[in-house]
Amino acid sequence: MKRISDIKVVAVGGGTGLSTMLRGIKLYTKNIDVIVTVADDGGGSGMIREDLHILPPGDIRNCLTALAEAEPLMKELFRYRFKSGRLSGQSFGNLFLAAMCDLSGDFETAIEKMSSVLAVTGNVLPVTKDNVNLKGILKNGSVIMGESHIPEEAVSQNTSIERIELEPADVRAFDRCIKAINDADIVILGPGSLYTSIIPNVLVDGIAFAIANSAAKKVYVCNVMTQPGETDGYSVSDHLNALCEHMGCNCIDYCIANSAPVSEDALKKYLSQNANYVRVDRENFEDIPTELITEDLLYKDEEKMILRHDYIRLAQVILKLALE
Repeated sequence: MKRISDIKVVAVGGGTGLSTMLRGIKLYTKNIDVIVTVADDGGGSGMIREDLHILPPGDIRNCLTALAEAEPLMKELFRYRFKSGRLSGQSFGNLFLAAMCDLSGDFETAIEKMSSVLAVTGNVLPVTKDNVNLKGILKNGSVIMGESHIPEEAVSQNTSIERIELEPADVRAFDRCIKAINDADIVILGPGSLYTSIIPNVLVDGIAFAIANSAAKKVYVCNVMTQPGETDGYSVSDHLNALCEHMGCNCIDYCIANSAPVSEDALKKYLSQNANYVRVDRENFEDIPTELITEDLLYKDEEKMILRHDYIRLAQVILKLALE
């Protein structure tokens, strides 16, 4: 019988949702491959991408620090953001990755070097090594270029996202990502921004096909709250349907959603920011092949009124599925 420490996990996505989940997964298995979107064009990552013509380092750096076993001070250093001057807002970890890429001449080697410095558990892989941007087609017909602009324009134009495309459309998957998916026991998509962190990965040539044809169990982890400009008014099934439409099939075996109630004070804060609790619409799962799993997965930061997944509980639910 396979032990939990033997489970081979592939996690697909980007942003803080993915890196938070990884902190839980690494407590139970070291066999982790993380496939990360590289379409980010905003913030410090976008500046480095534009100036140095390398892949955006931000999401990759987040995942590396989440999987790090290094001393707390070292992890804090790689998360550190400069507070003033021309580097204000920029992350030291982003600069380190950029410097290593310049020294080695290769982004893959730069990731390996940073992984070694941080004693990282598992592997963090860019979904593609090609330069790629996101194109958002809004329901009012507008076409928006750039990952950082799509949700903003959906809000300002009072519309929603119809679909996401890659520019160029024929970027190739990094071959190590395909091998990781083929070898996996479980493939996890999410949590994270649906249209700008998760879906861009499955649009890369070969990724959706590999997931659909892998013998691994496929799991989608739905967000706790909606995101303005991306998933306004979305239920759990709306999230899943959007993902499957972009993949071209529904090959997702399980959809995990939070069932814990949100406090009134926290909900008021999110409503003031045009976000809301993602409704669990179990009735809409009766006629689709995906099994809905609901659990109390809520971690509440009472001081900051921030709602996110309890990463230890989430990891337990995911890995239990892998063992069944």
